[in-house]
Amino acid sequence: MNDRKQHWENVYATKKLEEVSWFEPTPKISLEFLNKFNVPKDAKIIDVGGGDSLLVDNLIELGYTDVSVLDISETAINRAKQRLGEKAGMVTWIIADASQFKPVEMYDFWHDRAAFHFLTDENDVKNYIDNISKYIKPNGVFVIGTFSDKGPKKCSGIEIKQYTEQALLNILYKYFDKVECKEVEHITPFNTTQSFIFCSYKHR
Repeated sequence: MNDRKQHWENVYATKKLEEVSWFEPTPKISLEFLNKFNVPKDAKIIDVGGGDSLLVDNLIELGYTDVSVLDISETAINRAKQRLGEKAGMVTWIIADASQFKPVEMYDFWHDRAAFHFLTDENDVKNYIDNISKYIKPNGVFVIGTFSDKGPKKCSGIEIKQYTEQALLNILYKYFDKVECKEVEHITPFNTTQSFIFCSYKHR
């Protein structure tokens, strides 16, 4: 775990916001899912692996009042805080490894874009999914964006785990009902294409 944390501290210490492959100026797909579920403005939202991505900026602009951002990298969190300035005080910031994170509250909307596929150890995956199942409210929403089986096999220099719609369902069906899945072509800042699968689920 310490190696994983050090890796991400190094990434964020040496690369700017627009220099990482997962950067997107507007988190269009994530916001589309938020709209589809008509998530109320006072909903408890968590963005896992949010780093210094711009989803939190958009959520604040849209009027969401209870947003948490989790990342393993303190450097990434600090960069997001600096960018937001005074608005950073409106956000709950959590520095933790997603697979070891123990929430202290229940969430209405759990968002994970490009974090889950870095969990390649089966125990880490199980811990993470078990935690999500315990800390999303009944009828709460889980949205996940991860590399598809047509996507990269490595990212940021480390191995990842690819997923299909069925592979995700196989590990989530005990707790969640699938609502929608779609493949998305993400254009990186380097003008290359990465194939993602985005899925949304309702907690039983």
